[in-house]
Amino acid sequence: MFKYMQRMGKSLMMPVAVLPAAAILLGIGYWIDPAGWGGNSAIAAFLVTAGDTILSNMAILFAIGLAYGMSKDQNGAAALSGLVAFLIITTLLSPATVESLRGVTLSDGHRLAFDKINNPFIGILSGLVAAEMYNRFHKIELPAFLAFFSGKRAVPIITAAVMCAAACILMFVWPVVFGGLLAFGGAISGLGVFGAGLYGFFNRLLIPTGLHHALNSVFWFDFIGINDLGKFWSPDGIGTVGETGRYMAGFFPVMMFGLPGACVAMYRAAKTSQKKTVYGLMIAAGFAAFFTGVTEPVEFSFMFVAPLLYLVHAILTSISMMIAASMQWLAGFAFSAGLIDMVLSSRVVYATNWYMLIVMGVVYFFIYYFAFSFLIKKFDLKTPGREDDNAEEEMKIEIGVSDWTGMAKVFIEGLGGAENITEVDNCATRLRLGVKDSTLVEDQKLKKAGAVGVIKPGKTDVQIVVGPKVQFVTDELKRMLGK
Repeated sequence: MFKYMQRMGKSLMMPVAVLPAAAILLGIGYWIDPAGWGGNSAIAAFLVTAGDTILSNMAILFAIGLAYGMSKDQNGAAALSGLVAFLIITTLLSPATVESLRGVTLSDGHRLAFDKINNPFIGILSGLVAAEMYNRFHKIELPAFLAFFSGKRAVPIITAAVMCAAACILMFVWPVVFGGLLAFGGAISGLGVFGAGLYGFFNRLLIPTGLHHALNSVFWFDFIGINDLGKFWSPDGIGTVGETGRYMAGFFPVMMFGLPGACVAMYRAAKTSQKKTVYGLMIAAGFAAFFTGVTEPVEFSFMFVAPLLYLVHAILTSISMMIAASMQWLAGFAFSAGLIDMVLSSRVVYATNWYMLIVMGVVYFFIYYFAFSFLIKKFDLKTPGREDDNAEEEMKIEIGVSDWTGMAKVFIEGLGGAENITEVDNCATRLRLGVKDSTLVEDQKLKKAGAVGVIKPGKTDVQIVVGPKVQFVTDELKRMLGK
């Protein structure tokens, strides 16, 4: 189950990666016409409508992206099946169709449930069903007179039949599920500022597992009515000034300022002989966090070697979320809480007192710097550059390397050789690998080749944190391994 959830989180990154396009279109549109949101400018209306098209169709993007990402060989037939599954279930469970099939007039509660059938939850369900049908039946052989529909061509047909059956079940179950989701969303929203802090804390704690993407979806999209990201960028005025953005704003001080402060602390705490190498790592990782909000290269540099620091990081993130929410210092993002998204969101009506997040961020820079400096020295934590003298070789972590072929070659050696590697994939910053035996993996060799961190969730699973340019390494590995 854990491995399945990890694959699901990785697959969700594909549709989520489309969001920066929406942010750019919407952000520029709001900058041109911050008051009318396109009502006073044809150009702004064009951009806002284009960007909103992406946000309004996240459910169908989830269905296609998950079906593709969860399929064994990431084949287009799986993606097509995901689309088929989503269209069938959303059409059969529309209020008019349900009333016609059941011969009854829906109550207000049930009508609301079926009005909201086009949502990311149903998108994810459709994608998972389509992927499962593909994995089970993409090699099916039918009788000669049906041979044309054998193999991958059969998958959309089988998926359609399964989703028809699922629609019959959900016709009665969905109102109950929807009511439960609304209650859960109401409970979280009812916690107000504390709820935002609780979310921030668990968001960071789940980073090592990769399951934070699933948690983010609950708060950022329209799963249970919170839809913080969707409301923030929507041109329809469905958000609430002073509240919308509370599940995003608190990340800005941490990602743009706090973690760069931690980078400075770890650099200054490094041994003199290692400072030059650590400087390269921390400069690259710190700038990535500040400008784009990509924080894993920083976090994985201390996550496992100094868990105490990571716990402090999670607590400080929680506090930042609560402060931003309580003071109504709000901003939003479509990718992550970096400078780019802050600038793009600053003209949105829900971005209230957003500049105070910068003031708070400066304070957070020093809080992280002094907290990390104190804890590293007090407990002699082995952050980058403070390894024992008998470490095998000098650390050679370089986030910005461009010799992807050389890196991939050493990675293959460090993973126990090509014969030990069964699967190669990646998410935003990590290589996700299947291996026959994870005990053959040499962590030190991987780190000297450029890995920021190495995680072994199971006996046959390995994750290597590379950074934002992980796709280049993935492509080289696949080329070399013939996968």
